Amino acid sequence: MKKILSGLQPTGEITLGNYIGAIKQMVELQEKYESYIFIADLHSITVSQDPKKLRENIKKLLALYLACGIDRNKNIIYIQSENEYHTNVSWILECTTYFGELSRMTQFKDKSKKNANFSAGLFTYPVLMAADILIYFRWGKTKNNMLNLLEI
Repeated sequence: MKKILSGLQPTGEITLGNYIGAIKQMVELQEKYESYIFIADLHSITVSQDPKKLRENIKKLLALYLACGIDRNKNIIYIQSENEYHTNVSWILECTTYFGELSRMTQFKDKSKKNANFSAGLFTYPVLMAADILIYFRWGKTKNNMLNLLEI
């Protein structure tokens, strides 16, 4: 069976775009794919977060996943930070990714232009995304900017 991986950040504000672009598709695809659906709390802390509010938002997002029809018996649903492989694989990739490669990532360029004071997490965000994917999938050549970091 084919696999899919999808996650949303627990920002506390789910938009119609989140529903149509992600959650609705997760519900539809759960019948056809082995689905890994996560709450991307590690991705959300690239900007300052109130820890108490973040915990509340994680619970709200999980409740929303379930209320929208994501079946916990048909999917693997998890909180990103509770799976230590995400941080471990990310660290290994960070140690083998060159500064120049990361500085060319479009996500970093776009977000760092908007804010002169940003965290190192924003800079290494693409490595964490690549780690998220590497844990569950194998792939060939891709045009995806983040996954190109992993190509040999």
